[in-house]
Amino acid sequence: MNIHRSLELSQTDQAILETWLRSGKTEHRYSERASIILSLHKGKSNKEVALELNTRQARISKWRKRYEQEGIAGLQDQTRSGKPSKYSVQDEERILKQLDKPVPRGYAKWNGNLLAQELSGISKDQVWKVLKKHKIHLQRNHSWCISTDPEFSRKAADIVGLYLHPETQAVVICVDEKPSIQALSREQGWLRLPDGRAISGYSHEYIRNGTITLFAALEVATGEIKGKLYKRKRRREFLDFMNEVVAGYEADQAIHVILDNFRTHKPKHDKWLQRHKNVHFYYTPTHASWLNMVEIWFSLLSRYALKGKSFQSVKELIAAIKSYMEVYNEAPHPFEWTKEKVYAKPLKSKLL
Repeated sequence: MNIHRSLELSQTDQAILETWLRSGKTEHRYSERASIILSLHKGKSNKEVALELNTRQARISKWRKRYEQEGIAGLQDQTRSGKPSKYSVQDEERILKQLDKPVPRGYAKWNGNLLAQELSGISKDQVWKVLKKHKIHLQRNHSWCISTDPEFSRKAADIVGLYLHPETQAVVICVDEKPSIQALSREQGWLRLPDGRAISGYSHEYIRNGTITLFAALEVATGEIKGKLYKRKRRREFLDFMNEVVAGYEADQAIHVILDNFRTHKPKHDKWLQRHKNVHFYYTPTHASWLNMVEIWFSLLSRYALKGKSFQSVKELIAAIKSYMEVYNEAPHPFEWTKEKVYAKPLKSKLL
């Protein structure tokens, strides 16, 4: 039935609908509904609006009625129940239980397609959907390392104590070596792809031009790094480096040095420590190199100065390492230790 009476709009609703029409980000369906209601407000009939918008009169009548009953909210899409679910809760439980069963012969671990093959009546898409719902990532590998050091608690407490509450006027230093840093020569630059895009990268093949070992000492309070490069990593190189580190401080200043358990760091009869009464060594527990902060700096060195770079000789590699240390020390920053509790064993958790 043709309706010639105009549709009454409040000023607020009219402003909202006009905003829908002007905005370039409004979805077409809402823009069309706004146009229908505004046209009816101007006194046009359902038939006139239908001809104007090239649609059916029933469609115009529908949105007029919806607006009259519910206002602006009536122009929104109603919630739909959707297609009934094909799978039940029991199917979801079947998928999860299958993960605890042995994998088929020839496979090392489960994957989504393999699960679907073993579970009749369940598609691979549903399998992946359930795995995503429960945040199960079958492609990820988890590894862990448990320290078997019987003195783990004492050693860890001593080191964490030095980080959080260092002795007044004392210096805390983290020392370690990064051995066998390779001077790799490889082709690198920009590569033009068939679609016109250009990417930077380097060739997979490389030439080994030798190696070098870096001894480094990180001052915990300031973040300043001291380093020296050697061809080898024997006891004599370690002591030569420590002599330079200690020489940078007052003879009577207490120096606490955090080290790992490498054999060159801890001989049975340490004459060097006997000559340096102000120096105290603290050894990290076995399999706990993460307690040594200098490892963080080593990762920065690898990421910013070494990874992906080509070196034609060890001399070039040495220059790059020294250059990064100089730049880093221009604005050093300490690493903040925030973990007050450390555990000798990982927390118990169920692994799927």
